[in-house]
Amino acid sequence: MGLTVSNWKEDLVNSPGKWTTAVEGIQYPRELAVLEVIYSDLDNDEVSKDPENVLFMWAMWRKGEDMRKWDGELTFKLEASVCELRGKTAVKKGPPKKAVNLVAVETQEGNQQYPRHRRTETLDPSGGGSGSGGGWGPPDSGPSRAVFSLQGSPEAAAEGREPPAGGAARSGKRVAPAGAGALQPAKLSRAELYKPPTSEELSQLKETEDLFHSSLLRLQIEELLKEVTLKETKKKKIDAFLHEINSLLSAIPETPETELTDQAWLPTGVKVPFLQVPFSVKGRFRFLPPAELKVVGSYLLGTCIKPEINVDMAVTMPREIFQDKDNLNQRYHRKRALYLAHIAQHFSKEKLFGSVKFAYMNSNHLKPILLLRPQGKDEKMVTVRLHACPVPGLFKPSRFYPSKNNVRTAWFMEQSTPKEGATEPPTPHYNNSILCDTVLLSHLHFLSSAATDFPGMKDGLALLKVWLNQRQLSKGLGCFSGFLVSMLVAYLLMKRKIVKMMSGYQVLRSTLQFLATTDLSVTGISMVKDADASLPVLDDFHQAFEVVFVDPSGLVNLCADMTASKYHQVQFEAKCSMEILDDRMVDGFQVLLMTAKPMLRAFDHVFHLKHVSKLQGACKKMQLLNELMDQGGNYVAAALPFVVSLLARGLAGRALLVTHSLPQIPEWSIDTEPPKHKDVGPLTFGLLFVPEFAASTLEKGPQADLPEALDFRTFWGEKSELRRFQDGSICEAVVWEASTVCQKRLIPEQIVRHLLKLHMDIPESSICYTGALLESVIRTGQAASGTGEEAMVGVVCSYDDLSRKLWNLKGLPLTVTAVQGVHPALRYTDVFPPIPMKPIYSFHTRIRTKHLLLPSEGKPCPAYIAPLKIICHMEGSGQWPQDKEAIKRIKAAFHLQLAELLQQQHQLVCRPAATHTDVYKDGYVFRLQVAYHREPLILKEVVTPEGMLKYQDTEESRQLELQTLHLPYLTSSLHGLQQQHPVFGSTCRLAKRWVSAQLLSDSISEECVDLLVAFLFLHPAPFTPPSSPQVGFLRFLDLLATFDWKNNPLIINLNAGLTDADCTEIKNKFVAARSRLPVMFIATPKDQWSSMWTQERPSAQILQRLLVLASESLRALEEQLMDPLISQDVKMVFRPPLDLYDVLIHLNPNQIPRHLESVDRPLKSFSRGVVKNSTAVKILFPVVDYDPVQYYLQELRDAFSDLALFFYDKHGGEVIAVLWKPLSFQPQPFKVSSMKGRMVTTLNNELVCIPNVAAILEDFEVLGEGLVKSVEARTEKWTI
Repeated sequence: MGLTVSNWKEDLVNSPGKWTTAVEGIQYPRELAVLEVIYSDLDNDEVSKDPENVLFMWAMWRKGEDMRKWDGELTFKLEASVCELRGKTAVKKGPPKKAVNLVAVETQEGNQQYPRHRRTETLDPSGGGSGSGGGWGPPDSGPSRAVFSLQGSPEAAAEGREPPAGGAARSGKRVAPAGAGALQPAKLSRAELYKPPTSEELSQLKETEDLFHSSLLRLQIEELLKEVTLKETKKKKIDAFLHEINSLLSAIPETPETELTDQAWLPTGVKVPFLQVPFSVKGRFRFLPPAELKVVGSYLLGTCIKPEINVDMAVTMPREIFQDKDNLNQRYHRKRALYLAHIAQHFSKEKLFGSVKFAYMNSNHLKPILLLRPQGKDEKMVTVRLHACPVPGLFKPSRFYPSKNNVRTAWFMEQSTPKEGATEPPTPHYNNSILCDTVLLSHLHFLSSAATDFPGMKDGLALLKVWLNQRQLSKGLGCFSGFLVSMLVAYLLMKRKIVKMMSGYQVLRSTLQFLATTDLSVTGISMVKDADASLPVLDDFHQAFEVVFVDPSGLVNLCADMTASKYHQVQFEAKCSMEILDDRMVDGFQVLLMTAKPMLRAFDHVFHLKHVSKLQGACKKMQLLNELMDQGGNYVAAALPFVVSLLARGLAGRALLVTHSLPQIPEWSIDTEPPKHKDVGPLTFGLLFVPEFAASTLEKGPQADLPEALDFRTFWGEKSELRRFQDGSICEAVVWEASTVCQKRLIPEQIVRHLLKLHMDIPESSICYTGALLESVIRTGQAASGTGEEAMVGVVCSYDDLSRKLWNLKGLPLTVTAVQGVHPALRYTDVFPPIPMKPIYSFHTRIRTKHLLLPSEGKPCPAYIAPLKIICHMEGSGQWPQDKEAIKRIKAAFHLQLAELLQQQHQLVCRPAATHTDVYKDGYVFRLQVAYHREPLILKEVVTPEGMLKYQDTEESRQLELQTLHLPYLTSSLHGLQQQHPVFGSTCRLAKRWVSAQLLSDSISEECVDLLVAFLFLHPAPFTPPSSPQVGFLRFLDLLATFDWKNNPLIINLNAGLTDADCTEIKNKFVAARSRLPVMFIATPKDQWSSMWTQERPSAQILQRLLVLASESLRALEEQLMDPLISQDVKMVFRPPLDLYDVLIHLNPNQIPRHLESVDRPLKSFSRGVVKNSTAVKILFPVVDYDPVQYYLQELRDAFSDLALFFYDKHGGEVIAVLWKPLSFQPQPFKVSSMKGRMVTTLNNELVCIPNVAAILEDFEVLGEGLVKSVEARTEKWTI
């Protein structure tokens, strides 16, 4: 028998309960002990022979006390067991001299972080199996590793399992050539063999245990780094491309000197990549070849990551092309643009380049750059970005301090003479843009010295860049770029918050920790080492910029273009990320680095400023001339900080975060005019709410006699009014109009529209607010009636009152021990909650003797009245019978008595039945079902043929447990979740409406959808719990589409009932039993192993269909919601694609009781024979739970389920879609018993049965007479 001693990385690295210290964990005696346990009872089938399955318990170490004092030789007990296994007898002659052979194997192929725990194939001559000496061999720094194994086997060798080649022994001696099939042992000294672990190995083990929580996270991060890092072959190609660019640059001819405004020398095929407004400017320009060409940025440092590889090249413009005062009035910027234009014109003729284009660096209009891409299939491999920069020492640094002016007002306003006595405003952003060009090389040298002897920095930066990319923070004007994060890591290294010993993961954690705890908009940081009194101080920068991070020169603010709100978003993300990394219950890698966070899913409400040109008027109204001059006329950049701070003040208390998208301008071809400021497209703003206060209708201001009252009135305009409050105070206040919950959720929209109109002159038509567009599909009746939250509260109040009445009923032989609602409306997740109804008698046929109503044949089908199911638990008693039939009769008697007592004591109209009692109360119908706690157990009793009584689950007992135990528990848990998260119910309703609209409501249970939505609220990472139904629904679609249902269970920790250990156990058992489990496996604290809500459905095919629909719906919705310039018809994702179905059965709307619930509601509908009235007491019982379409569907399924699948939207759908089962159309041998729906024909002279489609379609119409309008057979869809 062969043994596989596999590598136990997981157990070694992160199991404090198994190994007390890392040193003990890698001692050889531990391996021997494991083997000893395996060998100790070979005849016992219950003891695993695989070390990976051996339970690690302290008891196993106690089996041989001598193990603790082991001296390096084999113990006799182990040798005896091994020999016994081989059919030999061990003789005790003292310690054996060479009991263990050592085989040196190369393990370089494995994971380099785990040199001790390689899986290694070894050969066993007597055992005949392949083993693995994955034990804890001695430490080694080289590629080879000595591992313990049993001796090699010729059988294994015959099977072709060769040991890896090239494994030199530690001593460096060459291993002698082996005979056929035999491996020679490598001889190592005792000292080398049992050398203690190196400090590096110990620190890796310790770090993995302390930081990563599991070795899996470490492995995932290493795999990610391999994926995003640039490979050597690509680097060689890129280097060759850069060399060719270098030689081409030096060959570009000079041009004669002309005035800056005389640009006739430029060919017509090239346009200057700069908005020259105003056009007239002093100065002269000529082109001279570059003084120097240097590669700068992440490529040289080795920190650029895929998918977009950008290589930055600094082209140094020679001193001769500049004159004095080029720092003024955009002269430098225009020379820079002309310089690049001339290069572009020459490069556009070269065959080396696949494309030559212009772009703005980080979308800054003052900083055009030239983009070069190689020809052919390598075009997407790399983008070389040419940055033109001045020679060092060209400008005096003091000219560019944040308080200095370099753009004259008279020139900018195109006035002939400046105003007398007017002081020029500072132009810090303009100054910063020139300074950035002067420090490109010094920044490279600074980062290069930081990265020296610091391999963790490269990995850490790669992880940070992935983190920023997933959050859409790394591109656009004012972004948190890769360069910025590199400088931040260098700063932390300088301040010793990071040390060069750290791994990439530690660099990631330390940087996120710093970002989470440091607000650079309040306390800026500087990288200047030696204080220079002449340099500007941090306060000077704070006056000029919103976010301050000063570079080593002390002149450049690296965060000059960043708004405070964008930095606060970065800070918020860092805080959330640190919480995620510290939470053992969350898969940190998946959540932080693999999950994208687009604005639509990250923020509760999103709105767009459709026409950014309106910000021109805003600049005028807010008198932002100085800011416009500073930003080179870019009104978007000038107004944006003011817009955001205005909104942040207006939404203070309601919003946790108010942020904006980063303005991005796409690249353009060199022969077109540069993009204008308005070409950034619509600006998007995201609001993240504080759920408790977001929907508040009152904005309370200061008392009327305080000086702040004037400021409050100025801010809110005519909306502000004086109000007296209950405490007697008279204060300024703003009251927002909103009557329903749905309208209250949109109060932030009212605030946004009001403030932007009042202070910025931005008309409402320019604002596209997409916060609640989807809620129209769950709106009940007219728009004014809201989205049903109030109706749900009415149901719950009526239920609570009925519960109290049931508790206090007098005259019952047994008392009621519990009343539990199980209807979705009682957990706030019913798509269309019941509304109080009273029947109109003229629409019904009356059976006077029984006081009953029946639907009238000549009238439309009455409106659907859903019975609200309630489980009523009766106390236990010895009088309860022990026979299941007798229990059913006792329950029927209770139903009769409950009806009688409720009628007598509370004057409620009741209608008893054997299985339930219907109670008409407040216009709702409640269905009471009596439950006895021992009934499921009695249903499990089975008598064996031998007459023995045993208990086993039966379908009947499972259903009863589900209805009387699990469903009430789930309902109460989700009811509690609704109290914590007010939009949980509405999100569930949107999700269920979508599932139903896709005709799949019968293929997946309501409870399953409720649990999926609950997951989004209980485990929202990397997001915060949704505070609007729309964002919850978008995340629901994303969860459906992206969760790995095949390989992972969805664990929903309701009421925090699961521990970390429970979750691990669920995952392990899931993997072991995957083939026997449902395709969609959901685990909760009360249902850890069976996934009861997904046992029967969905099937694998339906789940696959759901995933495709969810993915497409999400894509279409996000496209619609993020583009305010197209007509937004969000209902399109609720209209199912019908082209894949074989037959469509069109229904008569007259007979669809829920017709008004359809996605596209009819403008006019039929009177449905009920009125909304809940006050009447003496009333005939309405028709309950009557939906003809559902009865018709059931008949179709009973008759044709072997031939077809039927799909229907139960919320007012007008079409039943039919899909033939492929197998049913294969000809079957003729049998009299299988002729249902088939006809006989001959095939190859044999009688066979095939489906009689014409007769089946006729049956569809006959079965649904009066309900079916037409049957549309798409015969082109199938062949028999």
